[in-house]
Amino acid sequence: QVQLVESGGGLVQPGGSLRLSCATSGFTFTRYTMGWFRQAPGKEREFVAKISSFGRFTNHADSVKGRFAISRDNAKNTVWLQMTSLKPEDTAVYYCAASRSYDATSIAYSYWGQGTQVTVSS
Repeated sequence: QVQLVESGGGLVQPGGSLRLSCATSGFTFTRYTMGWFRQAPGKEREFVAKISSFGRFTNHADSVKGRFAISRDNAKNTVWLQMTSLKPEDTAVYYCAASRSYDATSIAYSYWGQGTQVTVSS
């Protein structure tokens, strides 16, 4: 059974930091690009960051570049999203996902977690 389980979300003040984790099982983790997406109320799901199967390549959305950093440990089947300098507009449900293609759109991501809520508010 494929599982992607996000954790680490919560309430944080603007300027604060959070580290999201995504623990996976049930698929060959090393064959998959891993991505983070988010969805705010009333908005479309948007891409946040991705990392290639062995961590050689990463990409971050312009809105989070320099503030967020994606990483992975294939020995632990886990991917993280380190979030710093958080802004109210970062408030959303954050999802991790797995894709067989580094250049895939969100439609092509094969597996998705249930999400973790991040709320940035004073």
